[in-house]
Amino acid sequence: MAFITLDRDKLQKNFNFLDGIFKEHGIEWAAVSKLMCGDRTFLKELIDLGIPELCDSRVSNLKAIKAIDPSVQTVYIKPPAKRAIKSVVQYADVSFNTEIDTIELISAEAKRQNKMHKVLIMIELGELREGVLREELIAFYERVFELPNIKVIGLGTNLTCMYGVLPSHDKLIQLSLYKQLIEAKFNREIPFVSGGSSVTIPLIFQGLLPDGINHFRVGETLFMGTDVYHNTTFEQMESDVFQLFAEIIELTEKPRVPQGEMGFNVSGEQKSFDDDTGETSHRAIIDMGLLDVDQEHVKLKDKHLKVVGASSDMIVLDLGENEDQYKIGDLIEFELDYMGILRIMNSRYIDKRVKEVVPQK
Repeated sequence: MAFITLDRDKLQKNFNFLDGIFKEHGIEWAAVSKLMCGDRTFLKELIDLGIPELCDSRVSNLKAIKAIDPSVQTVYIKPPAKRAIKSVVQYADVSFNTEIDTIELISAEAKRQNKMHKVLIMIELGELREGVLREELIAFYERVFELPNIKVIGLGTNLTCMYGVLPSHDKLIQLSLYKQLIEAKFNREIPFVSGGSSVTIPLIFQGLLPDGINHFRVGETLFMGTDVYHNTTFEQMESDVFQLFAEIIELTEKPRVPQGEMGFNVSGEQKSFDDDTGETSHRAIIDMGLLDVDQEHVKLKDKHLKVVGASSDMIVLDLGENEDQYKIGDLIEFELDYMGILRIMNSRYIDKRVKEVVPQK
């Protein structure tokens, strides 16, 4: 079976680096756990780091977190669907919201469950995903403050995820000013301005993060060491916390070009090839396929190998002359980006393993 590993030591290193930065600047932060896709083995590793707050966009994942450690504060980080409100209130301590009708339903459900549900209002700052329009913000907060069993703990924004709009000092200053405006208007304390995510971290190093931004939500940089703003990796962090391995299940010298009339493959593509030259190569089949991985987001670590075809359950590699003497049962390693890990973690056919640490002699 193909499997993905999590390196505990490398994850700890990345966590320590981020935690030190945020503490130095008086910033509270939460880990975005959606990459784990609710896998309890990996979630436990994340919780064991000592992170007090986890964010996710799936209620089932928050339920899994609460089953492992009820003391972890869980945050539902997208506007809740009306049909999911009962579960959101049950398993999320906090939810991000943008619709007053939805918050009214949350209020009623929180009252039924005898809970005080915390909400953070998302504001539109240009990414055009979720967010209350700025000109409607005061009226929005006025209605929310009137609702029972609802505690407003902050305001926030989302940038970069959809269109790639980058955070800037000016945009985040706006966010901080809205917090001050609301506090002055309603004589209410708004504890958190959640303007930070993985892409915002470089602004800390550049001295461009406004003082009012005091909460971050971090996923990709924690798990991959990514400097999302510049599409590079932070030198102090590890990029290969996750690694993917697939086993060779067939290895045979075969022609390079298929033979016969060509139709459409399983992906609906009709392939074309140059005339058959009679050349052959060593071709290996590995035990995972398009059901498990997105080829655009995984790369072979051994650059001498080449993916030449894939179906739902198998991927075919060209090994050339097989100079490295691969054989049946050998493992092929892949490098992963964020979306590659996410797709694999969502596959129940890929085993999930914590990497064993070999003690030094």
